[in-house]
Order: sequence, then C-alpha cells, then structure tokens
Amino acid sequence: MQNITNPRQLTLVVLREIYRRNVYTDLALDLGLKKANLVNVDRNLATELVYGIVRRQRTLDALIDQLGKKKAIQQPPDLRIILHIGLYQLRYLTQIPESAAVNTTVDLAKKNGFTQLSGVVNGLLRAYARLAKQEDPLILPVAPVQRLGILYSFPDWIIKLWLAQFGNETTESLCEWFNQSPLIDLRINPLKTTREEVQRAFLADGIKVSPVAPLAQALRLISGSRGISNLPGFEQGWFTVQDSSAQLVSHLLDPQPGETIIDACAAPGGKTTHIAELMQDKGIIWACDRSSSRLKKLQENQERLNLKSIRILAGDSREFTQFYEIADRVLLDAPCSGLGTLHKRPDIRLFQTDDRIQELSVLQQELLEQTATWVKPKGILVYATCTLNVIENERVVENFLDKHPNWTIHPPSVDSPFAVFATQQGWLKVLPNQHQMDGFFIVKLVKGLACDE
Repeated sequence: MQNITNPRQLTLVVLREIYRRNVYTDLALDLGLKKANLVNVDRNLATELVYGIVRRQRTLDALIDQLGKKKAIQQPPDLRIILHIGLYQLRYLTQIPESAAVNTTVDLAKKNGFTQLSGVVNGLLRAYARLAKQEDPLILPVAPVQRLGILYSFPDWIIKLWLAQFGNETTESLCEWFNQSPLIDLRINPLKTTREEVQRAFLADGIKVSPVAPLAQALRLISGSRGISNLPGFEQGWFTVQDSSAQLVSHLLDPQPGETIIDACAAPGGKTTHIAELMQDKGIIWACDRSSSRLKKLQENQERLNLKSIRILAGDSREFTQFYEIADRVLLDAPCSGLGTLHKRPDIRLFQTDDRIQELSVLQQELLEQTATWVKPKGILVYATCTLNVIENERVVENFLDKHPNWTIHPPSVDSPFAVFATQQGWLKVLPNQHQMDGFFIVKLVKGLACDE
C-alpha cells in the first residue's frame, strides 16, 4: 500500500479491507492514507470514493444486477469493487467527465488482474452512461421498503424501523440526509479561549466557520479546512471535534463546579472533557469504560486540553458497586446501534443487524439499572444514545421508570434554548433532517428521596 499514488487504486485496497475484514471505514481509510503517497486533491477523491461507495453499496449492486450478465454477488470480489468505483463516479460525481470515469475504471481492472474482463467493465459502464442520457438507469420496485432501500442504499430492516416510527416522508428525508458528506463541528474550550477568538484566528488562516445555535461553544467548519490537527489552536487545546448534538448531552447534564460526576461509558472522551470544561475543571469526574485502547484516546484529549479533574477507570460499568450513591450527576451515554450517525459511519449499514440491536437493548437496560445506583438522592442521571430507534431509547427509559417510580423525567424549561428538541414526554430527540446535526436521544432523570420498592 505504501507505493500507491493512484486514488482509485487506494480506494480498491481500502474497500477490500472494509468488505473482507469488517474493518471500520474511518480506520481503514486513515491507515490507507497514511501509507499511500497522494497529493491533497487525490486524498480528497479517495475519501469521497471510499465513504460514498460504502454508503451507496446497495444501489451500486442493484445497478450491476440490472446492467450486467452476472449479479453483483456473483462477480469476483475485487471486480465488484472496481465496478462500484466506476458506477459511483458516473452516478454521483458528475464533476468527473464520463470518459475519465470509464477509462480509469477499465485501467484499474487491467492493473488488478482483470484484463480479460476489462471489456465487461467497459461495456457495463458505457451502458449506464448511455441509458443515463435518457432516464435514470436504476429500476426500482414498487414496494416502499425495497424502493427506499435500493434508492438510498439502506438495509430493509432500517427502512422498516423508520417507516414505523416516522412515516414515509420523514424516512425518505432521513435517508437523503444520511447520504450527504458529514458536517464537522468544533466545541470551543472556554477555559482556554472564546468562540470569537477562534473565529478570528480561523478567518486569518482562510478558514470559514459559523456558530451553531443554540450552543454557545459550537462552531461548524464551512470551508478552507484541512486536517484537524493542522487547524490553529489544536495543539493549544482551544477546541475539540464534537458534533453539535453530542454537545447537547453535557449541557443537559449541567455539571456544577465541585461536584462528583461519573461518565459511565466515557471513551474516547468527547463528553467527559466537555463536562470538565463546563464545571471549570473543578470537582471530580470518574471516566469509566471497558475499552482500554479508547481510554488512551481519552487520556490524550485530557492532556491536550490540560484538564485535571478527570480520573480514568477501566472496566465494565455494570460491575462497579463502589460508586453507590456518591455521584451528584451521572452520564450514561450508552453503547447503541449508531443509527443517528450513518453519514459518518456508513459501515453500520453493512455490519449492524436487527438481532444485534436486541442485544444492545438488554445491555442498555443493565447499564441503566446499575448506574442509577450511583446517584445521590435528588441527583441527576442523563441517558443518551446516538441512535434513532425506539427500542434503544424510549423503551429503555420507560422500562426503567416502570420499575423505579421514585425516578422522574426532568424536561428542559419552556424558555430553555434546548426546548426546541423536547418532546411531550420530556425527553430530547434530535432528528438530523430537521436540526442539521447527528441523530440523538437524550433524557434527564431525577432521583427522588424514597427508596425503590
């Protein structure tokens, strides 16, 4: 991989890792880019191709099924990826000339052992281009689940789930939104600087950003950005990369200086470090997680931001009994299916399953039961996920409240800047297509004085 200077060749190599070894898209691409030797414009193209093809795999397979003599699943694995690379450029990267998309894909086939099948590649891509001049070559079924699934490249189970929860119009809008390139949000560290100072520094360096309402610390990168670590102030701890909806979570927790806070599933530390900033780095924050490697990332962030209040504890939060009623506030940012982050983590469409979600729901309920014992009487627990799934969100909270009547939901006040996300039930739901940020579910629970029956 080290001598790769062709962005399409790198795309093939990275997609091979993702499909065959179930490597996460971001990890496979980061490793590939580090080892390859690409100029910036080619790095950007490889990034677009990798993320785009993972997002659109089902649609691209449907086109191969319709235009080829063999179904996508019957193609040699590498040839299937090569056809994806060509079709993605023709269908979604209209800035690339048709001839360039076809010719570079044919060359890619020849260079990777498919010289005898290069005519098949050429014929299929030219057939697509010819049909596209008259109408969309993609033939869709009438049934709504399959139609939306093939058109937007989502598995049927996600489409069924969202149709049941949101209806057809919102489901289609969500599918469209999740097929966009992700937005990049920053959280300004108020212990180091101000949002206005960061804006000025970025502008002086040719980087455009905009504030994100209603969050006082959030900035969104608009243009002129480069690698995050190369942005002004990164090494000095001026900011952290964190989606705006994730920033909502710590604001709802509302940590105060001097308190004891426990973050039950803390790594890699975005919310933990935000909590420390909000409480002016005064107090104690226990950051717990069972992933030692991800806790190392938390420690790196803590050191870069120069935060002293965080104490790291590796292990399964379901087994920590030493925290009984010591916490003023607990954050349970629970492991989840991640259906609110499908634009950033497109491989969820490939690897996540309905059965796995049932297992996650059990884990979430077990974590909530245990972490609730850590909270002092009159204390607060915030339960949050980055998914759009009633089984992992509303049902988990409802089951908990049914068992523990001394716990109540504490909704944001009517004049709160976060009331725009609140539902009738009192929890917060962030829908990406409405709010232009990751999908999230957040609920603030307050513990009463009475003991659980």
